[in-house]
Amino acid sequence: MREVEWNRLGAPELTALAKKDAVVLLPVGSTEQHGPHLPTGVDHFLVQEVSLRSARLLSDRMPIVVAPTVWCGLADHHVPFGGTFSLTLLTYHALLRDLCRSILNAGFSKIVVVNGHAGNIAGLSSITADLTREMGVAIGTVTYFMVAEKALEEILEDQKGLMHACEAETSMMMAIAPELVQSSRLGEAHGSSFDVAANLIPTLKSFVTFDKLTPSGVLGDARRSTVEKGEKLLSSCATEIARRLANGEPWKRA
Repeated sequence: MREVEWNRLGAPELTALAKKDAVVLLPVGSTEQHGPHLPTGVDHFLVQEVSLRSARLLSDRMPIVVAPTVWCGLADHHVPFGGTFSLTLLTYHALLRDLCRSILNAGFSKIVVVNGHAGNIAGLSSITADLTREMGVAIGTVTYFMVAEKALEEILEDQKGLMHACEAETSMMMAIAPELVQSSRLGEAHGSSFDVAANLIPTLKSFVTFDKLTPSGVLGDARRSTVEKGEKLLSSCATEIARRLANGEPWKRA
């Protein structure tokens, strides 16, 4: 298996990959509260893991590299619980502009922003459109837990898709970093249900912080999380992203 991590490769190797028209995955996450039982780096850790798994599935078939993960995003809604970093939209836009410009200046022309935080979705949609116009290069974006929704629904027992610090995120963290999951506090790790897609649709809504939605900081129910579920979830998301990239998406329509 070929090395796919940007930071583990030398400049000559990256230049060679650029000349082969390699795809660059740019994982973006967040550092924010994740209930009483999970670390603040969940979104960072999981989006990086899915991006690396996707790239490794493809590395023998096509040139691909995973850029360093952006650990901070749009997370003002989590601030009341503490432990959260958050950027303004203007700062986030400027940060991603400079990162994408660096990737393009290194000789690459295909960038896919792989998102691991629901709070980034709306901002990324506008930002990638602006960057595409500004830089003249089509920049793709995908939210890893929304790309394999049907598979997630079949794996999970207490919810249909990923929520927050829930059965899905807790299971995946159990699979990749069990030492960071406080199993003794799983009994507290539950809250109201939350439909990510429905709440992102711009209907008549206003900004609401998480403390108004859940006293625990959890949306969904993490109490029946398992390592086995986590491995299946990670594999399903990575496999679907790899399938689409191998098919030429997002530059070529399916």
